[in-house]
Amino acid sequence: MRRSTLWLAAAATVAFVSAGAAQAANVDMAAAKKEGKVTWYTSTPIKTAQKIADAFEKQTGIHVELFRSGGSAILRRFMQEHTSGLNAADVMTTSDPANSNKLAAQGVFVPFKPDNFDKVPDGAKDSNGAWVAQRLNMMVIYVRSDQVSAADSPKTWTAATDPKYKGKLAMTDPSFTSLQLMVVSTLSGKFGWDYYKKLKANDIMIVQSNQQVLDTIKRGERPIALGALDSYAAVARKQGHKIHSIYPADGTFIIPSPTAVIKGSPHPNAAKAFANFMLSDTAQKLFPANGGYSARVDIGPPADSPALKDVKPMPVDYDQIEKESVSVKRQFNEIFQ
Repeated sequence: MRRSTLWLAAAATVAFVSAGAAQAANVDMAAAKKEGKVTWYTSTPIKTAQKIADAFEKQTGIHVELFRSGGSAILRRFMQEHTSGLNAADVMTTSDPANSNKLAAQGVFVPFKPDNFDKVPDGAKDSNGAWVAQRLNMMVIYVRSDQVSAADSPKTWTAATDPKYKGKLAMTDPSFTSLQLMVVSTLSGKFGWDYYKKLKANDIMIVQSNQQVLDTIKRGERPIALGALDSYAAVARKQGHKIHSIYPADGTFIIPSPTAVIKGSPHPNAAKAFANFMLSDTAQKLFPANGGYSARVDIGPPADSPALKDVKPMPVDYDQIEKESVSVKRQFNEIFQ
């Protein structure tokens, strides 16, 4: 079955209606507390990740060993360990639904449906529970509004190729950031690689992470972030920075961040307890409080951000991305080397 973000158009236009109380997740808390530790590989923004880890440890007494990096870096580390027969991670959260679907099909994850699994849209989870979204990522265009006026800002992805934006753009590297891989794979398929050649001609700056893009914008080195994570911009706005987000008229990327329990991990019960906590009210409300979108449809958007029903989604074909990810990264690097 081909999987895409087309579900968002439907999910965003109807309210979630529970079919009854969800069945409690199968978690042996006594065994989890006896294990006493859970190792979490994650691409969650570091401050939010630490808040989740601290809240879980306070509630359960189970220590969270946190390894945080970009989504692609997380997957590389995990796959290196996995192929060598080492399972160090108990739970993994990435921003790569394409790769998560592949690993789920290979039986790498433990099928597990946490409490509140029913409140996550179908397109943001594996139907058998191999993974479920921790959050929804909005990939947008954002600008320094004191340097680029609303009238002069690019309103679509293709508008960014206009020569008037030469030397003003910054974006992340899809070899480091899984979210950008979703964007580059989709836009290169939609517009052709000439799109990225035009961005190269516009002297776009390439950095590794979404934090680096934001820092570049905040310092005024480049006033426009292209295909960047909106939650970073939202936090900056709360801090008083003049940053305005644009939800492109030709479609915004709304990408789930899969969380999965790793089969054969060292702390299997603590892993389930932590994965269950990830969809709790405590954890999920942290995302809108920190400028992001919850995975659950019963929790509203962040302040001053549109509801999902008001955002036009860009369709993303995860099956196709999984097949072409290596070639996409290679082609991108050839253009921007």
